[in-house]
Amino acid sequence: MKEKVLILTRDKLENLEEEILAPYAMKSKYTKGRRYKEQEHEYRSVYQRDRDRIIHSTAFRKLEYKTQVFVNHEGDYYRTRLTHTQEVAQIARSIAKALRLNEELTESIALAHDIGHTPFGHSGETILNKLVGKKEGGFEHNIQGLRVLEELETKYPDFPGLNLSWEVREGMVKHKTSYDSPIYKNYKEYELDKRATMEAQVVNIADEIAYNSHDVDDGITSGLLKLEDLKNTKIWGEIEKKINKKEFANLSPVMKKYTVTRLLINLQITDLLNNTIETINKENIDSVEKVRNYKKNVVDFSSEMKIMHKDLKNFLYINMYKHYKVIRMEEKSQRIITDLFEIYCKRGSGVESILPPNIRKRLEKDSIKRVIADYIAGMTDREILDEYKKFFDPYEKV
Repeated sequence: MKEKVLILTRDKLENLEEEILAPYAMKSKYTKGRRYKEQEHEYRSVYQRDRDRIIHSTAFRKLEYKTQVFVNHEGDYYRTRLTHTQEVAQIARSIAKALRLNEELTESIALAHDIGHTPFGHSGETILNKLVGKKEGGFEHNIQGLRVLEELETKYPDFPGLNLSWEVREGMVKHKTSYDSPIYKNYKEYELDKRATMEAQVVNIADEIAYNSHDVDDGITSGLLKLEDLKNTKIWGEIEKKINKKEFANLSPVMKKYTVTRLLINLQITDLLNNTIETINKENIDSVEKVRNYKKNVVDFSSEMKIMHKDLKNFLYINMYKHYKVIRMEEKSQRIITDLFEIYCKRGSGVESILPPNIRKRLEKDSIKRVIADYIAGMTDREILDEYKKFFDPYEKV
């Protein structure tokens, strides 16, 4: 007798989560919901739907041409914000699966975590923060990401933004790494006195793992770093334990780089999983509420890996992020953003405004500096370079 084909409806998916996911995982049926009420999808969970909305957003697509460390035109190999985001999502899902967490929630937070980034990487964020100023609230890419997804994306007639679930938005509010520490004084709805879900905590660590490991890859490819230099880091001793020295010596330089990058990721993920499981068992973490009320993050490295991780970050900071070529690019990018910001401020409003009509319309609600920050932050590296030429190259068409 031919077996009847059954479709996995949202109700069935939610029941499967109850059976498969760990007791400390955030299950989609217990979501706090969306800001604007709407009918949920027949065969997609709330977090699947969040993920799909993020992927189809304009801001997400633009990450393809936003800088990670190297400016887009410096080469096709180097990471952009989009490839970095995809790598964070991959690492985060691997960790979430091993811990029996909600993979769709984890992936949604991972895909959204850098969506508020400016062109030209952190140097763009730094100069925009200075130009907007403290009085206007400054500029911080995590807060901007929430602003993009709650307000600036316009894809639905019934509400502003993407109307994502509370848990995804909370994950963005509580996204903290050594590079990110946003202050959300005006976002009390996200229970700022409590820890984020374990899914959000996984994304925080996955971001750090991806950032450091893949910057090693890009740094070696660019020539700013040498593989030999890594032998001065504390984590190298752990890498050597995993390498067959005789076979490693016979590998090509490119293959050596890939091998080391892969081991860096594996070592950190393995340590993270072992330490997190130890904490779960020792502290009897068996519910989402216990995760939220625990004194620190449940998902974390061991104390030994924290030391190695910090040492690797310091190594990259000194040898790569502060390399004179990177500093030169930062100086150039900050000059471009400053010049555009100032001319927009001077001629941004009124009947003779140089801002496009759809951008100028936002002045009905926001200050000129905030509107300009939104406009610049929404540009890719390529767009802002073209815009700069239009204003400051006399032979360029406007």
